[in-house]
Amino acid sequence: LFLPSFQDLFGVSMVVPLMNLHIKSLGASHTVAGIIGSLYGIMQLFSSTFVVSSNTTFLRRQYSLLACILLSALGYFLLGTSTSVFLFAISRVPVGIFKHTLSISKALLSDLVSERDRPLVMGHFNAASSVGFILGPVVGGYLTELEDGFYQTAFICASIFLLNAGLVWMLPWSEENTGNREHQPSNKGTDRFSAKANHDLHLKSAPSGALASDSLFQSPWIQGATVLKRIKGIACSDLWDIFLVRLLMSVAILLYYSNFSLALEERFGVKPLFAGYLMSYSSALGVLAGCLLGPITRFYQHNTYRMLLHSSTLTCTLILLYASALSVWMVILSSTFLAFSTTIGRTCIIDLELTIGGNEASGTLLGVGQSVTSVGRIVAPLLSGIAQEFSPCGPPSLGVGLALVAILIMNMNEQKYRSHGNVKLKDQ
Repeated sequence: LFLPSFQDLFGVSMVVPLMNLHIKSLGASHTVAGIIGSLYGIMQLFSSTFVVSSNTTFLRRQYSLLACILLSALGYFLLGTSTSVFLFAISRVPVGIFKHTLSISKALLSDLVSERDRPLVMGHFNAASSVGFILGPVVGGYLTELEDGFYQTAFICASIFLLNAGLVWMLPWSEENTGNREHQPSNKGTDRFSAKANHDLHLKSAPSGALASDSLFQSPWIQGATVLKRIKGIACSDLWDIFLVRLLMSVAILLYYSNFSLALEERFGVKPLFAGYLMSYSSALGVLAGCLLGPITRFYQHNTYRMLLHSSTLTCTLILLYASALSVWMVILSSTFLAFSTTIGRTCIIDLELTIGGNEASGTLLGVGQSVTSVGRIVAPLLSGIAQEFSPCGPPSLGVGLALVAILIMNMNEQKYRSHGNVKLKDQ
């Protein structure tokens, strides 16, 4: 399962940074590209309940993983044949609905290992995925330099998913693999919940894993109403300001990356290969930032609020630096420090939610937080497309405005955070 997870993100990260360049070459406007990106996010948000949460047994998860890999391969194969905007949009449908491969893999891992070993195994799984995301943009940038490079990249990605399907098919197809749970029947619900709580790389909507096993047969309308009800609950909760800060900062960062390769080409005339190197460089620095969280939190005396405020302010400043950059070196500088500020901010906002919300509701809070991020992934492509109609610097400039609003909200509610005492970062 570690090898398919590495290859999964390796293949995806080859293609995704080049999509805006490709759809522009097909004659689509930035707004149309943004609408297609938003529709993809909507499909991910609503299909996650149907595809991921309904698989409650080990064997069903294996078959579901195999089906999702094959249908995702179909989507990337169609992307490799997309010679028009319509075909491009069609190719995103199977991927939008069924690209939940990493989430199901994590659920399978939770079945295969004991509860004591699960954090270590999940950490290794995330590390394998991260390495794929570091290497993919470089390979994709190199391939796109070739004639018909995007189409070759998409076909290679589809081939990688077919290879993953073969690897998954080679897994032992037996319920006997869940022997860890047979000895711990009372923890079955807890383990299932833990697997769902770890769905952090894609758009998730199940907040606490409390869906019934027959949710597979629920109509899309019922599932849609469930998601909308959850969003309403966020707006009416006591933590609305924290979730709003998370939404604004998520959209701001997504706007920074939304048209990264295309903007660099339009503003500085650099090739997609350079953008691939830069994105891989940022991803590697993000991993390093995660390793440095311990010393940084000790420097801040474990005050999560101050860390979040300062990291958000730094993120806002770096996005502004990128938006006003006059040379590629300023872009490299902003990307370097942004990898650190976003990693720190992402960790702090989650810890702040759990500290103020209370440990007894940690599962629900984690799920709701993922739903907030999902909404940001839907909104950001549309905003990016509209802003880019005016200028290549439009999306990051809009991101600066949203980040400023988030910082203002944090300052206005400073007393609320301080009323909980020193908000300390929990051990990860």
